[in-house]
Amino acid sequence: MNKLEILLDTPPWEWPRNAGEMFLKVLKDPRAGQSDRRIAVELAGNCTVINDKLSEALLAIVRNAREPDELRARAAISLGPVLELADTFEFDDPDDVPIAEKTFHKIQDALHQVYLDSGVSKEVRRRVLEASVRAPADWHRDAIRDAYASGDREWMLTAVFGMRHVRGFDAEILESLKNADREIHFEAVRAAGNWELDGAWSHVVGLVNDPDTPKDLLLAAIEAVGSMRPAEAEVILADLIDSEDEEIAEAVDEAVSANDSVIDDEDEEDDEDEEDEEDDWLN
Repeated sequence: MNKLEILLDTPPWEWPRNAGEMFLKVLKDPRAGQSDRRIAVELAGNCTVINDKLSEALLAIVRNAREPDELRARAAISLGPVLELADTFEFDDPDDVPIAEKTFHKIQDALHQVYLDSGVSKEVRRRVLEASVRAPADWHRDAIRDAYASGDREWMLTAVFGMRHVRGFDAEILESLKNADREIHFEAVRAAGNWELDGAWSHVVGLVNDPDTPKDLLLAAIEAVGSMRPAEAEVILADLIDSEDEEIAEAVDEAVSANDSVIDDEDEEDDEDEEDEEDDWLN
């Protein structure tokens, strides 16, 4: 087992300080073994190591038609987390985002161009869309709409994944909850939870209460309950609080804790309102 294979099974916070440099060296070396390059591409997107140089190395692989489609697709996915991080914090504090704003926009523009190239394989274009929607742009709505309307199962799966990140697809999400395809159903549950769709509530609760719900779908439903109606989460999830399955118990705990966060936020808002009223009176 070489160093990269060891890192694959090591938590990121235990990686050596030069892990990012190690990944970069492999990514930029076309003579490196394909197994090593696949591992480097997968790990380089982790937020503990990602930076401008690694982002540009991953982007170069995505854009390179000579690279294997599998590697290009994986490189695109690895860019997703840093795009979402940058979109969330918007570069208000440079320390919050590990890449420069210029790099962020470069990635966005390049992924869009790869997506538009009909000569690129479906797998690569799908993964490019899935990565890029994590920082929503104007072109994404049409891309998602086209993918969903295509009738192609894989494109529809990508579309429903995108609906979790891009607003404006409530009807399609609710429709996808009825889809017999397990993966599409899973993504629809996550999207419904993210956008707190009231029309999906009974369906999500039904999944939680059904003992035959597959575990991955159950975990998504538990998360959705906490997002959609945190005040009701403890009651709805009561039978699962003491689950012997550690993942399920942890998911329930997080969902129930969401209500505490909401209450804390409301208390902070009330305190701020009271302070404003006092200031107004004093003035």
